[in-house]
Amino acid sequence: MTSRAALRIATRGSPLALVQAHAVADRLGADAEIVVIKTEGDRNTTAPLASLGGRGVFTTEVQNAVLDGRADIAVHSAKDLPSSAELQVEGLTLAAVPERADPRDCLIGSTLDDLPDGATVGTGSPRRRVLLHHFRPDLKCVELRGNIATRLDRVGELDAIVGAVAALSRLGLADRITEAFDPTTFVPQVGQGALAVECRADDNVALERLAAIDDAGAHTTVRAERAFLARLGGGCDAPVGAHAYFTDGHLWMIGLIADERGAVTTYRDAGEDPVGLGERVADELWPVGS
Repeated sequence: MTSRAALRIATRGSPLALVQAHAVADRLGADAEIVVIKTEGDRNTTAPLASLGGRGVFTTEVQNAVLDGRADIAVHSAKDLPSSAELQVEGLTLAAVPERADPRDCLIGSTLDDLPDGATVGTGSPRRRVLLHHFRPDLKCVELRGNIATRLDRVGELDAIVGAVAALSRLGLADRITEAFDPTTFVPQVGQGALAVECRADDNVALERLAAIDDAGAHTTVRAERAFLARLGGGCDAPVGAHAYFTDGHLWMIGLIADERGAVTTYRDAGEDPVGLGERVADELWPVGS
């Protein structure tokens, strides 16, 4: 890749993924060639993500396109990018996290309080399912997969569905949001609302370009949350969430984990080092040897 060449941006082909890739291209101020990659998660839109292995099903093929030279950078939803050390891709680096969008989860179709007893809510996320039952044990959750338009089509058939504020906003669908949840109580997925831009670790031109769109605060919060998830590692299959944020110049993070019965535990702490903070919160919730 040369400094004058158009950037080749690898991305999934969903409407949201394409919007995100074009947003990164606009920030870079460069011509861009979008390289659409179909991932395992895109090929199978009906099975629960957990049955597909969960980790890397939306990112592996996109990363491979950068490694083998079909693309120069890869744009992911940060929440889809695996954090565990054993799943890190040798030769790639997380070079930029642009300004982060709203990390909150939301309901479409009803507020939580207005849902009738025994209402049916659609979500494909074990974390969201556990939190819904934590606040409303009477609710019935059903599996929900597919792109955002497909999910929105289920509103009416279902009493409500759960989504991400950032995704709906990026697609111009924020008006469909009925209620957005407080992220310190309805703790989001690690990286939710953020974009993760990878390139080859030895591509100095790409690294320099991406440094110009990196948001230090957003990158710090994502580092803390990813450190939390990495610390939990492959031995923890429980639903988890984390939300890192700045208050009065101090970095805080709240982590969440649920046990096999669905009981929710959270822990909040502050620290200067994002990696140390993430690991410390994880250790409080899931001590080594658990």
